[in-house]
Amino acid sequence: MQQVSVWEKESFYAHKDVTIVGSGFVGLWSAYHLKKNHPKLSIAIVDRGIIPTGASTRNAGFACFGSVTELIADALYSGEKQMLDIVEMRYKGLKKIGKIFKNKEIGYEDFGGYELITASQGHDINILRSNIDYLNHKLKKIVKKEKAFYLNDDKITEFGFAGIQHLIENRLEGQLHSGKLCQALLRLVASMGITVLNTIEIKNFERVNGKIELHTNQHFNLSTDQLLVCTNAFAKQLLPDLDVEPARGQVLVTSEIPGLNWKGTFHYDEGFYYFRNLGNRVLLGGARNSAFEDEHTYELSTTDHIQQTLENFLKEKILPATLFTIEHRWSGIMGVGKEKMPIVKKISEGIFCAVRMGGMGVALAPVIGEQIAELIAG
Repeated sequence: MQQVSVWEKESFYAHKDVTIVGSGFVGLWSAYHLKKNHPKLSIAIVDRGIIPTGASTRNAGFACFGSVTELIADALYSGEKQMLDIVEMRYKGLKKIGKIFKNKEIGYEDFGGYELITASQGHDINILRSNIDYLNHKLKKIVKKEKAFYLNDDKITEFGFAGIQHLIENRLEGQLHSGKLCQALLRLVASMGITVLNTIEIKNFERVNGKIELHTNQHFNLSTDQLLVCTNAFAKQLLPDLDVEPARGQVLVTSEIPGLNWKGTFHYDEGFYYFRNLGNRVLLGGARNSAFEDEHTYELSTTDHIQQTLENFLKEKILPATLFTIEHRWSGIMGVGKEKMPIVKKISEGIFCAVRMGGMGVALAPVIGEQIAELIAG
């Protein structure tokens, strides 16, 4: 068996004040806030992947806080207060990203966002206008704008979409490069003296002599005073009592579309479908609501049913009468539960978690990381 050297034992694998499991957005932002506010803390981030894998580097790269139909549905299901609280967290998170990283560094583009409404959805125009007015009124204090959303049906023909009855625009939405944001965060935490260890899976943990011993898939264990689980959809593997389940999101990317005449991020069907431009390519994801049970999985793979559903949506709605091929397909695993509010809490002495981002980790992670850092330090 390979032995650990004294140099490794006293540096990379040394006992830490805080060990964070998961190097995705929440884990990285948590480490950043902990170290920023408490520079003397020794912190390690441990991830079982070669790079952050799950949702952070496998999403659509939306910098958004929710579409009209999604937010109205959330208000009906969870209540107005919770809906507004989550929107505020998402919006503040996006602002925090912009304060720390330059647009070019993370591939941020300010093209705005839209929601597509079709006749088959049965949205009465008067009710739709009323919902837009209601959200604009409620979100005014959060976004500091009179109107976050407004109807802009004139752009439907300009964009070349088919079968679309109404288009809701949101100029406060943007898009970014998820991989570049993860890389920027990794460089940032490394510059602060935080250790990042990859290809190490934490199998389980136990308290031994006042410390938390982490049993790994390697030939050594790790130890820490405090443990933070930030593995989102995979959190139940370490904390089985949590209300968080996996939800696979599948994505495809087309070939270059010559003369693609729109840019931005687009939502459809309460956010279950989402697409954006990627240069002159189209990135489209979602359709999970056409096969909920099948997509309730930890498998990072794609399925014929979802991929064909997405392709049909492309042909019928987004790129009618346009020839294209599919160049990339992949999937990511989101963490969802009975509620959309993230779980940020102390589990037991020295054990904490920050999970269940509900597919909104890009926007939520900067705020969730700050919240859990304060809880741990407190």
